Amino acid sequence: MRNSITRSVVGVLVVLALAAVPAGAPIAQGKGTIKIASQSPLSGGQAALGEGIKLGAQLAVEKFKGPLEKMGFKVEFVPYDDQAKPDVGVSNSKNIIADKDILAIIGHLNSGVAIPSSEVYKEVSLAMISPANTNPTVTDRKYTNVNRVCGRDDVQGVVGSEFAKSLNAKTVYVIHDKTPYGQGVAEFFRDDAKKKGLNVLGFEGTEEKSNFDPIITPIRARNPDLIYFGGIYDQGAPFFKQAREKGVKSKFMGPDGMDSSDLAKIAGKNVVGMYYTSAAGPASALPKAKQFVEDFKKKFGKNPEPYAAEAYDAATVALKAIEAAAKGGKAPSREDVAVAVRKVKLSGITGDIEFDAKGDRKKALYFVLQVDSDDPQKWGDNKIVKQLAIAPPSASKN
Repeated sequence: MRNSITRSVVGVLVVLALAAVPAGAPIAQGKGTIKIASQSPLSGGQAALGEGIKLGAQLAVEKFKGPLEKMGFKVEFVPYDDQAKPDVGVSNSKNIIADKDILAIIGHLNSGVAIPSSEVYKEVSLAMISPANTNPTVTDRKYTNVNRVCGRDDVQGVVGSEFAKSLNAKTVYVIHDKTPYGQGVAEFFRDDAKKKGLNVLGFEGTEEKSNFDPIITPIRARNPDLIYFGGIYDQGAPFFKQAREKGVKSKFMGPDGMDSSDLAKIAGKNVVGMYYTSAAGPASALPKAKQFVEDFKKKFGKNPEPYAAEAYDAATVALKAIEAAAKGGKAPSREDVAVAVRKVKLSGITGDIEFDAKGDRKKALYFVLQVDSDDPQKWGDNKIVKQLAIAPPSASKN
């Protein structure tokens, strides 16, 4: 009698539980957990861009995890803070590959972190889809698991030098931050500037973060038409601020590492009018990204930073690849997911995405923008001076 009562109670509870599930909602089949991870700086001076990458990826996972849940999988998003430091990124990568539920990684912000971290992912064929790493080495190693949805610095640097030429700049001074990203894009800018007949007055690397007097004094004496800073906004902003305050009249320019509202927050009016190139246009200017911007602002209470939209597309590619590799309802292997990523064709919010044999986007977008205001809240309204869609330089060799 007791067992009968127990069975009846359990039966009632099951019926009540099922009744509480909304019509059409997926019922978990207990097939296990699938995780998508991200790696980007969530603390430190570059956290503004890193947080944007994390939130963009998170939004995509939340929006597009439904098909995998209907297959019976639990889908989780797992963010990691690489602090923009190579050693931290590598340490995190080892923890990531140890978690066998992680089938894809969205990251990084810094190429100097991505390159050594991807060596770890390669050990287990974990699919890496980068939203922001522009250094050519990222894909030139031809790792079958490494991909990016953004452009390359060997194109971005040329876009920058061509625009510098169009400004009638005859002399330029180039500075970089000594990182694979900053020095790399600065070298591409410098080399193409020379080809175009610009006089490069100096090429200098620095790790200085606060007192730029020793660099600014000789630059002011040489009075270049343009100063190009290859690096990230947390270093570039104080440099540009001090240069202008010390009477430097040159035009300012930089690559996509300057593309953050924190540039205006730190440097204020001193960077109004400066130019920067980017492999990520403002999400507000991308025709297909309108809903993304609205969803992002509604959920997180702020505008998406540059590369948030690319992270959204990168995570969407990861989900589509995992779905394709999970046909038959079985959890796919990491190798299967990596193969599936290369086959994905996505009409993303940043445009059509398809990868070549190296993992580069077959046609990536490049922009030249101008800072319109010293109000960080208006960063997304910066003027797009030029927009281009360019194939990677090695596309014909693939």
